[in-house]
Amino acid sequence: MGFKMGIVGLPNVGKSTLFNALTRTAAAQAANFPFCTIEPNVGEVSV
Repeated sequence: MGFKMGIVGLPNVGKSTLFNALTRTAAAQAANFPFCTIEPNVGEVSV
């Protein structure tokens, strides 16, 4: 059984940083300006 989820929010609020922390990777490019990450990112999180 699997679950799918998404992270949504306003620009420049830390979505990519949260994604990287949850997946323990640096897969999502994170920078200090809006619209840095425009491509979707996919990762797996163990619970």
